[in-house]
Amino acid sequence: MTILLGAALIGACQQVQPALAEEAVAAPPAKIRSSESGMKTAIFAGGCFWGVEGVFSHVKGVSSAVSGYHGGSRADGTYKAVTSGRTGHAEAVKVTYDPSVVRYDELLRIFFAVVTDPTQLNRQGPDRGPQYRNALVPMSAEQAKVAKAYLAQLGKAGLWDKPIVTKIEAQKTFIAAESYHQDFMAKNPNHGYILRWDRPKVQALKAMFPADYRAAFKRG
Repeated sequence: MTILLGAALIGACQQVQPALAEEAVAAPPAKIRSSESGMKTAIFAGGCFWGVEGVFSHVKGVSSAVSGYHGGSRADGTYKAVTSGRTGHAEAVKVTYDPSVVRYDELLRIFFAVVTDPTQLNRQGPDRGPQYRNALVPMSAEQAKVAKAYLAQLGKAGLWDKPIVTKIEAQKTFIAAESYHQDFMAKNPNHGYILRWDRPKVQALKAMFPADYRAAFKRG
């Protein structure tokens, strides 16, 4: 994902406005449900963080979705460095949520249904490089248990023609991205990249998870 790529797509996106994200799939409810209580936080990496953040910002029970970089050193935690693909970071989103409204396993289901294609290795959509890898970063033993079980469940479900390559990564330092990346979809609703790749994901969330969808974009 780059600003230049988004700008280059504006002309084509004005003509191509799919009703749903092309990658949306009917991911099943998790067999192992989360039993957390109190406000919790988890990290999701699924390609360009604009769309990951955009979807979770429309989920009821999510109080914060922050775009950032996970997996490398703090010194290299800048957009310019991370986009080189050499820092070890993944573009990721730290999601704070209320489990009494939306459980971790439900966030996982939404993530795999409308946010990301888990069969794409070190890429997502038009973006290439290890910084766009698929990864789940549990922040508790409970989340790790649920994430591992759900990945195994999806692996047996046969929803995709190719193997799932999403990994569970150990929690490391999360660096919030530059301010212009935060709430990018809300600030730039007509940006070419958003129109082509990310708005369809939010439309898929609304269509497939109406009970979880929140029309207002939760900023921050």
